Amino acid sequence: MQPQDVTGYQVQVAESDLMVFTQGDYSNETLKWLFIYRRQIEDFIGKNPEFLTSFEPVEVPKEAPPIVRDMARAAQDAGVGPMAAVAGAIAQHVGKKLALHSEEVLIENGGDIYIKGKNTREIMIYAGNSPYSMRVALRVQPEGEISVCTSAGTNGHAKSLGKADAAVAISPNAALADAAATALGNRVKSECDIASCLSWAATIPGVSGCLLIVGDRLGAWGDVQLVRVD
Repeated sequence: MQPQDVTGYQVQVAESDLMVFTQGDYSNETLKWLFIYRRQIEDFIGKNPEFLTSFEPVEVPKEAPPIVRDMARAAQDAGVGPMAAVAGAIAQHVGKKLALHSEEVLIENGGDIYIKGKNTREIMIYAGNSPYSMRVALRVQPEGEISVCTSAGTNGHAKSLGKADAAVAISPNAALADAAATALGNRVKSECDIASCLSWAATIPGVSGCLLIVGDRLGAWGDVQLVRVD
């Protein structure tokens, strides 16, 4: 929601479109690390194509790049394919590099947000045609780092097997939050599934909170603070 204490800039490489906020313009540094991490993932996929196409967890060797291992681990915990974690993983790995230069770092990558810093932030939730879309926000206190990732079955370009207008997962680990949001969204077929799906999400280790929006129904579990947006 347009933070005023940091500088915002956009960095894009192929499908990765990052909106970055830091204390100063580090767009060149962002671009460098975005290239590096994308190349690591692409090189691994070149030798292991199932990493790109699988809808199920994929085991990777210990010598795989750390970002690849993070994606595989998150996918295993959430029960989805590893590419379900790619946007969050890139946001966090790039964000950690930028944190060497800036105490406050916010990166949004296709609806998946990584935050490192001390300041309280409010994150607007886009939920397609739901009456809650852009009317509620999540208030988060990073206390180090936090990630808020969103999946949707009724809008957006990412693959979802469900019908949620917004499925949101919160975790210090952005790859896990991304994978968990995808898994949560995949399970929602109607508003009747909100309670059971949130109960399931509560069993994922490392996920601290979730939010589901389906039409005019909203449900939340865990460490979630909602703010009304007028």
